Amino acid sequence: MLTAARAALRTVRPRQWVKNVFVGAPLVFSRELANVPAVGRAALAVLAFCALSGAVYAFNDVVDVEADRLHPTKSRRPIAAGELSERAAVVGSIVLAIGALAGALAVRWEFAAFAAAYLVQNLAYSLWLKKIAFLDVTLIATGFLLRVLAGAAAIHVPASRWLLLCTALLALFLGLGKRGHELVWATRAEAATTTRAALAGYRIEVVRVAMIVLAVVTCAAFIAYTLWPHTIEFFGTDRLVLVAPFVVLGVVRFLMISLWSQSADSPTDAMLGDRWFLAILAGATITTLVVIYVR
Repeated sequence: MLTAARAALRTVRPRQWVKNVFVGAPLVFSRELANVPAVGRAALAVLAFCALSGAVYAFNDVVDVEADRLHPTKSRRPIAAGELSERAAVVGSIVLAIGALAGALAVRWEFAAFAAAYLVQNLAYSLWLKKIAFLDVTLIATGFLLRVLAGAAAIHVPASRWLLLCTALLALFLGLGKRGHELVWATRAEAATTTRAALAGYRIEVVRVAMIVLAVVTCAAFIAYTLWPHTIEFFGTDRLVLVAPFVVLGVVRFLMISLWSQSADSPTDAMLGDRWFLAILAGATITTLVVIYVR
């Protein structure tokens, strides 16, 4: 029983739930962090998206089980390794999804609508759309945008256009980084079409150029946001630009991890274990909170 529980927990990938901090981004950038009711709703919103993420991961692993068994690292996932049955994973995925949507509806119906859209998009992605090169990355970025929109709906504030733009650019950059890393390792294993169908539509040279362009544009967009007169007026300071060096360093570090790392782990897993990236992230978080909330 304990072994099955551990396998189920690994299948819903709690380490990947860090992506759901984007649900809480509107809370921070709308200066509502001292608003206790808003913090409570945002916390419930993040939990709901964690449950939805877990449901999606479990369902996706069932769909990909045969391809995962051919992959050097994905073959160790519980379903592919035979530690968790496909039936149990599907049942668990349904329970998590229903529970998450019920909880989302308790927060606000607008939030529940975005949560449902996120679930539907990811189901379509897992079943069909992830096989189409570049559309798969675009849908990953859309998933991040839905997180931000849902977080804003949960606390009943408008989603900042700048926050949406920076999120979209960053998500595209991260998605391409994942594909670039997979392409490098799939090419080494001479299995580019068997590990992920969409990889056949990518070329590493194109991905590298696209990532470098996106890296520059993402950093430029964030700097422009911090220097925008309305931003300075809203926060009452022009010091948000102090976060920009951390953004640049984080983007460069992810670029190195995704395209030139010797690790077979995904860039997301690798950066969560990378001391330099974590230090940069901590610096960016602390600086952002100090600039926005400390006078």
